[in-house]
Amino acid sequence: MQRKSGILLHPTSLPGPYGIGDIGSQAFAFIDWLALAGQEIWQVLPLGPTGYGDSPYASFSTFAGNPLLISLDALVSEGYLSEQDLADCPVPQESDVDYGMIIPWKFNKLHCAAQRFLASTNTSAIDAFSRFKKEEAWWLDDYVLFMDIKEHFDKKAMAEGRFGAMWSNYWPKELALKDQTAINAWLNDAQHQASMEERRVIQYFFFSQWYKLKQYANSKGISIIGDIPIFVAADSVDVWANRDLFQINDDGQPIAVAGVPPDYFSITGQLWGNPLYNWKAHEAEQFSWWIKRIKGNMRLFDYLRVDHFRGFEAYWAIPFGHPTAEHGRWEKAPGHAFFKKLKEELGDIPILAEDLGFITEEVRDLRDSFGLPGMKILQFAFDANESGKGLNTLNGFLPHMYTPLSVVYTGTHDNDTMKGWLDKASQKEKEFIIKYLGYEPDDMVKALIRLAISSVSEFAIIPMQDILGLGSEARMNTPSTLGINWKWRSKYSHYSKETAEYLKNLSYMYGRNIEE
Repeated sequence: MQRKSGILLHPTSLPGPYGIGDIGSQAFAFIDWLALAGQEIWQVLPLGPTGYGDSPYASFSTFAGNPLLISLDALVSEGYLSEQDLADCPVPQESDVDYGMIIPWKFNKLHCAAQRFLASTNTSAIDAFSRFKKEEAWWLDDYVLFMDIKEHFDKKAMAEGRFGAMWSNYWPKELALKDQTAINAWLNDAQHQASMEERRVIQYFFFSQWYKLKQYANSKGISIIGDIPIFVAADSVDVWANRDLFQINDDGQPIAVAGVPPDYFSITGQLWGNPLYNWKAHEAEQFSWWIKRIKGNMRLFDYLRVDHFRGFEAYWAIPFGHPTAEHGRWEKAPGHAFFKKLKEELGDIPILAEDLGFITEEVRDLRDSFGLPGMKILQFAFDANESGKGLNTLNGFLPHMYTPLSVVYTGTHDNDTMKGWLDKASQKEKEFIIKYLGYEPDDMVKALIRLAISSVSEFAIIPMQDILGLGSEARMNTPSTLGINWKWRSKYSHYSKETAEYLKNLSYMYGRNIEE
């Protein structure tokens, strides 16, 4: 790690004409703006295909790309769509994301583009697609099969008024449990074959576009930090195709699920519901699934933020079917053995550890043994409820407590924006900020951004909403809620030369950009 600063912004939050940000021209323009602003990091959320609730942290696949991020304009320039095809976009250009409207419209366009791709005579593109299929078959074939079966039975479930039906409780048993005769019958059906090939093309579109974007970012001196959730979604190809690697019974139902125990913030804890890993099975296969997962993500990113890092040391196991997380128990994970094997196979992986929440000495030892930087959230430094002990100068999130091997954020995707938090902060919390700063600033958000960037943490990453000084209306996610999250989008006007100059000067002042 070297001293750098950057911006946290998911591609869905970029401006653009088709209802949702993507990895096309506006993503390239954002990289240009980052370079202009003297920033050297772009952090994104997970890029996998999203399911019910639209959360990037609940993906249908840990290896696939999200079709919603594909640039339709790029497909127009390649001749697989026309401008006329896109003229009926149902969402206003600068609105927040309306997933209910944009998902069916965009998937319709993507399948149209895939059909035209398959019918084209562009031999170089067809050859590149053939190579992609061959090289990625180890995950791609299971993915397109899973999604083809899922879409078929999702339509049936929705017609019956059942929403959120999963493979484990709605598919025919022989398909849910991967009976080979049933699977072969599906694979040999011509209609399903055509549908699955279109899905392969759509994944080819995503990865082709992403690799071009990443190469451009790196050419501008900008590194991309990706995000990998420790757990995968229950309704995913990862669980369906690898039941032996999860705590799943013979009927495809979870034995125990993930969450966190009761604490100061929740008397019943948090019930996430992700299937837990069968770590003994992972150890028996030398963690090969995980090695493929990390290696696959490292092709996409320069650094990896690992969400819920503490779960590699021990995880909260809740018996399946319990309505809350109260009756779980801590179970050990193979932390040191796991990271030792990763290092043997992949070398020194640039991992950033999300070490928030209930952190023990064992978790700190695991993090420090492998030299992994942890996270510091500035908002937590001034929140009287954060530690349950009120405001105090020994709060580990205050900058004077940092060490260089860390990443400081003003907030994360799960926090309110800094302005939104300040608007709700108590008088005591605001007074504590003023005492800590040593003066009363005209713009408290900017003062706290400066505090983060001036800290000793090697990386300082600021959510774009905080750079813009936006309030709670721009919050990305409110945990434990559905239907209101992952929607915020920036506007073209947000990327001004004035804002870029402000950031560049700030990063230069505190040694995060050596070019004046």
